[in-house]
Amino acid sequence: MTDTVRDALPADARRHQTWLGAGVVVLALGLAWGATSISSDAGYAGVGPNFLPWVVSGLLGLCGVWLVWEARTGGFRDMDETDGADRGDWPGFAWVTAGILLNALLITKIGFILSCALCFVLAVRGFKASEGRLDLRPRAWITDSLIGIAISAPVYWMFTKALAISLPGLTATGWL
Repeated sequence: MTDTVRDALPADARRHQTWLGAGVVVLALGLAWGATSISSDAGYAGVGPNFLPWVVSGLLGLCGVWLVWEARTGGFRDMDETDGADRGDWPGFAWVTAGILLNALLITKIGFILSCALCFVLAVRGFKASEGRLDLRPRAWITDSLIGIAISAPVYWMFTKALAISLPGLTATGWL
């Protein structure tokens, strides 16, 4: 390896990229550790419920090792110039985070459809806020709520009616 390739990026950037790759490896190890607590009893297809978590953690680990190798041998190559903001948008992040956390908190209380619709509405607020187009008028809330319901309701019905997978509902009828 030549010095030209190693010096493709400043040492500081390569160090940050190495930490990113190492973080991915640590995440893969955490997933693998979690997979050890899942039963390995084989199902009708010959694989147990822990098969997919092992596959995901293994592939994620390979990606992490690859990222570390790329970072240490000259940095991530052929990266496009960033066209986003120099800093993260914290208000937008807060909207999206609130949506995810409220979805997790409320899904068993108000059902899949309404909690996912709420998550959608708050995520839209976050993405629009990050673009400087935050719209808090009642019409925007209603429109996004209807779109969220239009997306989450068919997903709920597909899982509960077609695939017979139990998801939390608002009523005992299985339709809400």
